[in-house]
Amino acid sequence: MKRMLLASTSTVYGSGYLEYIKPELRDFFNGIEEILFIPYARPGGISYAAYTALAATAFEALGIRVKGIHEFSKPKKAVHEARAIFTGGGNTFLLVKTLYEQKLMRELRKEIDKGTLYLGTSAGSNIAGISMKTTNDMPIVYPPDFRTLGAIPLNINPHYLDPDLDSKHKGETRETRIKEFHVFDETPVIGLREGSWLAVDGSEITLKGPLNGRLFRKGMLPVELSPDTRIDTIIS
Repeated sequence: MKRMLLASTSTVYGSGYLEYIKPELRDFFNGIEEILFIPYARPGGISYAAYTALAATAFEALGIRVKGIHEFSKPKKAVHEARAIFTGGGNTFLLVKTLYEQKLMRELRKEIDKGTLYLGTSAGSNIAGISMKTTNDMPIVYPPDFRTLGAIPLNINPHYLDPDLDSKHKGETRETRIKEFHVFDETPVIGLREGSWLAVDGSEITLKGPLNGRLFRKGMLPVELSPDTRIDTIIS
């Protein structure tokens, strides 16, 4: 049965890497000794090795080893044999391009459907949806396709920001961008504020964390969802 944690971010203000979600990770990865880490999104251009070391430090406190997928000569085999997978944040365009180049997009989906535990943060959460079209990232590279895992029947907008009424910036808001997306696409979008995540258990998708989420659907007004709301029952 499908089990996923899809977090808006790896780090909230004033906290260390994955610190805010560690209690949830402890329960989620209970009994897991090693996690396969996918560092392809490379935030800030960090190397695969450095990114994997960062993830390893965070999981060390939970008694879990982390091994980067780049350390394997056969990435597909590594995905098939992993009991748990973590895809870190960074640039979604780069992540998706690399997953397609390595022929891993379909393989990841297969293993998730079989029950391999999956953790995503930011870009790693973006790819769980139908497409990457609601990412906030710059198109620094060109992936062959915008379609992603499709493991959940909606898209995610991580790091969702509400308009700052005191700001002098009058450019487009996240809500405006998502409205533009819905001119051409009917996929529902959940705006995840920092410190929030989705817990996926089979077909159930539940908003978790201390903050509301904002749900966007084509032709409808956005809706504020409180923590512990089942999203799958609303969009079905």
